[in-house]
Formats: sequence, C-alpha cells, structure tokens
Amino acid sequence: MTLREWLSPRVRGAREFFYGMTGYDFARHAAEMRGDVETLFMLATLGDLVGVPIMPPYYSLRLVPYVVPGLASWKRRVIREKDFTEKSDFDLHGL
Repeated sequence: MTLREWLSPRVRGAREFFYGMTGYDFARHAAEMRGDVETLFMLATLGDLVGVPIMPPYYSLRLVPYVVPGLASWKRRVIREKDFTEKSDFDLHGL
C-alpha cells in the first residue's frame, strides 16, 4: 500500500468533515431559497393551472415548453397541505 492510497480516504474524510462544519448549511439554505424562488416564478407565470386567477400573458405561454418537465412536481408541492411551522422546523437561524 502506497502513501497515496493510505492517505486518500483520510484526506477525503477530513475534507467532508470540514465541509459539513462550514459550508453544508450555506449550500442547503441556498438550495431552499432557489426552490422558493422557482415556486414563486412558476406561480406567477402558470398559476392558472392550480386555480390562482392570474391571467397568463403571452410570454408565460412561451415558457411552457421549458417548465413542462417540472410541472407535475411543482403542482404537488404547491397544492400539498402545509402546516404553518413546517417551513422553519429544522432551521438553526441565529445559532
């Protein structure tokens, strides 16, 4: 066993450990924010599909081919019943 083979898993483990200590929370928060903004964008452009009375302009109809792959999951996410505490159950903001 060479030094590189012996050292590689330990370096990777240390890298993952330090990423978990420093960057994981930022990455998860950024992904949540992106999902929230994407949901709002879809609601503003295609809200009439879930019953929100927004008149779709011409440009939102041009976006339909790009949003069709994620349309079913977006509908499930928007229509799903939610609790008012669900958004901040596991957030550690302020710690």
